Amino acid sequence: MTRSPLRSPRFGPDAIRTPANVVTIVRLLFTIPVLMMILDGHPGSESWTTFTGWLVLWVTDWLDGWLARRDGTTRSGAFLDPLADKVLVLGGLITLAVRGDFAWIPVAVIGARELCISIYRSRAARRGITMPARMLGKWKANVQFLAVALALFPPTAGTAWVADTALWVAVAMTVVSGIDLIVMSTRAAAASPSAPHPLES
Repeated sequence: MTRSPLRSPRFGPDAIRTPANVVTIVRLLFTIPVLMMILDGHPGSESWTTFTGWLVLWVTDWLDGWLARRDGTTRSGAFLDPLADKVLVLGGLITLAVRGDFAWIPVAVIGARELCISIYRSRAARRGITMPARMLGKWKANVQFLAVALALFPPTAGTAWVADTALWVAVAMTVVSGIDLIVMSTRAAAASPSAPHPLES
């Protein structure tokens, strides 16, 4: 039985106009009306339209990742995809905190961690360090998406402890992934101080 040859990437690492990047930009633009719909509600309010909008944003996070793996990862995508995830998640958490669904402390912890990692990524990029997403970072992002989804999902929107539990799990994973980042960075630097090392999103 002969194996089919491996499919070569459609785009090189310097490509900008790729299907994955198009999906990412559309996600960012679609975030604005979804966040406005969240703000228009009140704590525990039920809206299938708002929940569906958030679900679309969540699903397209998987879609642009799949397109990037299919067509070839790019430097622009490595920058835009984590940026879009942070804008979407933090936007959802903050709007829910503003309207009273979430407490500010867990949202602030997540926001502070994401800000610190973004600054680290920016400084590392200027030194030419590559930073592919780690699986723990993807799990963390999905739990954050889930916490917002549970606060918007009509059957659970009126039951605060359900979304709150998911939110605190997201906080724990956010902290753990941050520790993982520090440990991995330290080990990579000790093993090869002059070599770039991978970091999570």
